[in-house]
Amino acid sequence: MSQQKASSENVDIVLVHGAWGDGSGWAKVIAPLVADGFSVTAAPLPLTSLADDVAALERALERVTGAVILVGHAYAGAVIASVASEKVKALVYIAALAPDEGETVADVFYRGEPHPQAPKLAPDSHGLIYLPHDAFADAYAQNAGEEDLAVLAAAQRPISPACITVPLARPLWKDRPSWFLIAEEDRMISAANQHFMAERMGAKQRSLLVDHTPMTTAPQSVVELIREAVAAAISV
Repeated sequence: MSQQKASSENVDIVLVHGAWGDGSGWAKVIAPLVADGFSVTAAPLPLTSLADDVAALERALERVTGAVILVGHAYAGAVIASVASEKVKALVYIAALAPDEGETVADVFYRGEPHPQAPKLAPDSHGLIYLPHDAFADAYAQNAGEEDLAVLAAAQRPISPACITVPLARPLWKDRPSWFLIAEEDRMISAANQHFMAERMGAKQRSLLVDHTPMTTAPQSVVELIREAVAAAISV
């Protein structure tokens, strides 16, 4: 048995999508992790409220049996920091938001000056926030090809303001080791904002010239960071 296969036994990688995404956004990350022998779950969030999303992730964690490396993209950084499962051994942030205790997602999302091409966001007549169609190519995944952009736009799911306006309790990153992929070309969450949050967390950082969706546009970098977290956080 290879060392990689041996180290993947009894380890569950749980991937959590952010706003406007779903589990399909992790496709290019899932395949190589499964090939490594890991058990992988792309946890679905309803994006209806922070409490609903945390409850959904807790249910997903109940279904896995091994030690968990919990990976969150964007908004999901707040969700993965709000669970209480003892199975979670490390947190991996992928261009993610990391509110501190008493802060909301909106507090950290709107910190600092937005990128000139960042979309203007507002609830629709149903109280849901959709990403404008052009924003996928302009800001969400500007490094993606046409096929990937078409899939991202077609699969987008709206987010409720109730997800981003509720203060967090003590975040889990204060009690677990964390890793942070800082996306230097991110037009949704500024790189300066990501550096601030990663430093405040004491996260192990990897800074790369990638856009807001490296799971799609630089998946190997995401996989490598997850492998690094496994190697450091899980005793083999």
